[in-house]
Amino acid sequence: MRIAYFDAFSGISGDMTIGAFVDAGVDFEELKSEIQKLNLKNYEIGVRKIVRHGISATKFDVMVKEREHGHRHLADIFEIIDRSSLSEFVKQTSKKIFTTLAQAEAKIHNTTIDEVHFHEVGAIDSIIDIVGASICIEKLGIEKIFVSKVPLGSGGFVQTQHGKMPIPSPATVEMLKNVPVVLTDVQFELTTPTGAAIIATLAKFGLEKETIKINSVGYGAGEFEIPNQPNLLRVIIGEAPLKYDEEKLLLVETNIDDMNPEIYPYVVEKLLSSGANDAYLVPLIMKKGRPGILLSALVSESKLDHVLKVIFTQTTTLGVRIIEIRRKKLPRTQKEIDTPFGKVKFKLVSIDDVERLVPEFEECKRIAEERNLPLVQVYKILESLVNK
Repeated sequence: MRIAYFDAFSGISGDMTIGAFVDAGVDFEELKSEIQKLNLKNYEIGVRKIVRHGISATKFDVMVKEREHGHRHLADIFEIIDRSSLSEFVKQTSKKIFTTLAQAEAKIHNTTIDEVHFHEVGAIDSIIDIVGASICIEKLGIEKIFVSKVPLGSGGFVQTQHGKMPIPSPATVEMLKNVPVVLTDVQFELTTPTGAAIIATLAKFGLEKETIKINSVGYGAGEFEIPNQPNLLRVIIGEAPLKYDEEKLLLVETNIDDMNPEIYPYVVEKLLSSGANDAYLVPLIMKKGRPGILLSALVSESKLDHVLKVIFTQTTTLGVRIIEIRRKKLPRTQKEIDTPFGKVKFKLVSIDDVERLVPEFEECKRIAEERNLPLVQVYKILESLVNK
């Protein structure tokens, strides 16, 4: 799984994000070509190498030739994005980020997201920052974004079209409600509304405990020099393993060709009740062309003797093979859900933060017997409830 880690030791802004991505490997000419699909006018973009506190970084610049005097609403920005020939991923990601901004602005100004006026955010440079960041994420194949604790400046004001706003701006603080932040005495706007919107929409936290293989590192420069610290955003691109639960088990196997086939279902049932994690049968063609059955059981070391006793007392075999194996499985928990049949237990599994609910077989069997319904119908009803 490819991840991006935003090491925001001096905060984050839209231009710092794009600068860091370009520094980490995004081809600027390809990025420029994609941004042109927005069909915006009166702007130029560029990148340049600069050094901040001895660290080489990339500065992303947006030069707007004529500042627009009107305001844009969320619908206007969505129309610009939707009219473009950008990929569906870039369109949807950009719109999610703008929606986060609109929700914060609406709360601060006591209005609705449809009535919010995007002044600075609606300007050409901010549209380019947000869409450009989404393009970079797609170009690098990033599946997840993590972020460090986010520092906030303090003790000053920033000029907006609403007048002077305190640092950090109210919209920035609103978006970072559920984000770990660091309060500092640095009298600069370390984290801007655009930067806050990007991480509030896309980033997760807690990568400090993960193991990753670093592929590339990029440094994006902010607009101003800050005394005593580099005004940079560091982005680390790497591969992180998917999380699975892992356990060591024993695979117990035996080939049988001389037993009444009616006995096998009983043996499997006894193996499971004796503590086997799983038990199954596979048809075989054995030596001399004789048909047979491969009887297999997965079991933990602590339950091995119980399983062996079942195999040796309930089958005709004279010996078994025991193989050490490692099993990986998705983390799972149990969840009770209200259904037309009352409370029903489901298995809850997740991968890449996508959750899946699966009805428990025994629950479905119980309902089918109690209601005199086909088992397959019970499954369909329960699955439709959780997959709406």
